[in-house]
Amino acid sequence: MAVQSVESSTTSSTSASPSGAFGPAVALSCRECGERFELGPIFACEACFGPLEVAYELPAGDPEGLRRRIEAGPNSIWRYAPLLPVPADVADLPSLNPGFTKLVKADNLARELGVTGELHIKDDSGNPTHSFKDRVVAIAVQAARTFGFTTLSCSSTGNLAGAVGAAAARAGFRSCVFIPHDLEAGKVVMAAVYGGELVGIEGTYDDVNRFCSELIGDPAGEGWGFVNVNLRPYYGEGSKTLAYEICEQLGWRLPDQIVIPIASGSQLTKIDKGLKELIAIGLVEDRPYKIFGAQAEGCSPVSTAYKAGHDVVRPQKPRTIAKSLAIGNPADGPYVLDIARRTGGAVEDVNDEQIVDAIKLLARTEGIFAETAGGVTVGVTKKLIEDGLLDPSLTTVVLNTGDGLKTLDAVAPTTGPSAIIRPTLDSFREAGLA
Repeated sequence: MAVQSVESSTTSSTSASPSGAFGPAVALSCRECGERFELGPIFACEACFGPLEVAYELPAGDPEGLRRRIEAGPNSIWRYAPLLPVPADVADLPSLNPGFTKLVKADNLARELGVTGELHIKDDSGNPTHSFKDRVVAIAVQAARTFGFTTLSCSSTGNLAGAVGAAAARAGFRSCVFIPHDLEAGKVVMAAVYGGELVGIEGTYDDVNRFCSELIGDPAGEGWGFVNVNLRPYYGEGSKTLAYEICEQLGWRLPDQIVIPIASGSQLTKIDKGLKELIAIGLVEDRPYKIFGAQAEGCSPVSTAYKAGHDVVRPQKPRTIAKSLAIGNPADGPYVLDIARRTGGAVEDVNDEQIVDAIKLLARTEGIFAETAGGVTVGVTKKLIEDGLLDPSLTTVVLNTGDGLKTLDAVAPTTGPSAIIRPTLDSFREAGLA
C-alpha cells in the first residue's frame, strides 16, 4: 500500500509540522501495536499496517477551568479546540463552523417506545450540509491546510461528498469527490452544487474506496488530501465532538446508553474515545455507559459478527435503502465489536420496512425528519427495548446523523396528501376532514 509517508518514531516526538498546528496532538499511534509516528498525512502503521489515530497530551489538573473555557467558546465544534488536533485560533480560519447541534428531549417518542427514563435525540441534521460529516471534514481541512494539500477529495456514500464540496468551497480548496453512481438524487445534487468535481463510479462504496486508495499512490493524486484515507486519523477525531456535546448538553454527565449508526464504524469508535477522554481529564464523572451499534439488515456485517460471537467481520454486498450506511467492509468493524462487548452494549439491525416505519415514527412524535440512517438508529432502539437489551429506565441518547430531505425516495412511496379535494367546504366535509 503506497502512502505519503513521514519519518517514524517510537516515541511521542514533536511533529515536523508548524508549531501549534495540531494543538494538544503529539503523534499518530497504531491501534494494533502501539508504534508511534510523527504527525503527517499517513493512515497505516509501517510496522503492522494497523490503523493510526491521533495521540494527545490533553490539558490536566484544572477541569473546572477547562469547563469554563469550553462554555465560553463559540457555538460550534471549535469550543473544544483544546481537545482536538487543531490550532488554537481555528475559529478565526475560514470554516463552515459545524457542530453544537440540538440535543432534543424526546418525551413523545419515549412514551411510544415505553421509555420511562430520559430519551434524547442528538439531531445532527442541523449541521451546515445537514449531516454529521461536516464535523469530521472540518478537522480534516485543518490538517490539509497544514500539510499543503491543494485538492480535497473523498470516497463517499453521499453525505461526505457534500460536506467536502462545501468545506472546500469555503476554505478555498479545489475539490474532486467520488461516489457510487447510483446514490439518492438529493445527495448527488447537493454534492455537485458547490462547484467541485463529482465523479460517479460504477460499483459499490467499497469499489469507490479501493479506487481512491490507488489514486493516492499514483502521481495523479499528488497534492490531494483524501479526508477519509490519507487524512483519516484527523478526520475521525471530528466524531469525538458528538461525545463532547452530548455530555455538555446533559449537564456534563455521561449518558447511560447511546445508540450509534454503523457505516465504517469510525463514528462509534471515536465517540467512545471522546467519552473516555472526558473521564480522564475530569470533565465528567467516571461511571459505566453502554454503546449500541445500529445497522441496516441489508448491510449488517458488524451486527452479523456480533450475533455470531465472532471477532472477524466478514464483508457483505450492500442491499439496503440506508445507502449512507452501505459499507460492506467496514474498516472499524472489529473495534466496534470490542466496544459493544466491553461496555455491555450490543449491535443490532433492522430491515428496510422497519427503517421507513422508524423515520415516520420520529417525524410523527418529535417533528424530526431523519434520513435513513436515523431510521436505522430509531428502529434499532425500538428493537433493543423490545428484546430487553436496552434499559428503558435509563438516560438514552439516539443519534440522527442526517436530514430526511436527502433520502426522500425511502418514504415517498408511502407518504403523500391525506386527500385531494375541490376548493369548497362541501368537498372538505365529504373527505371526512371536518
